[in-house]
Amino acid sequence: MKANIHPEYHMIKVVMTDGTEYMTKSTWGAEGDTMNLEIDPKSHPAWTGGNQQMLDRGGRLSKFKKRFEGLSL
Repeated sequence: MKANIHPEYHMIKVVMTDGTEYMTKSTWGAEGDTMNLEIDPKSHPAWTGGNQQMLDRGGRLSKFKKRFEGLSL
């Protein structure tokens, strides 16, 4: 393996959106830096099952339903 080509691996502090903190190893920043997250698993709809509704307004879904409305098994 070549010497001096790999990034430095050190301890940083990560602060979640709710204020909780933990220490982890990373190549981001420098030793002792703090990473403040804007999105994390506690706040992002992909992990929390957010209550987003699908809005179509005459788009693909409406065209699909109209095209296949008479089809039955």
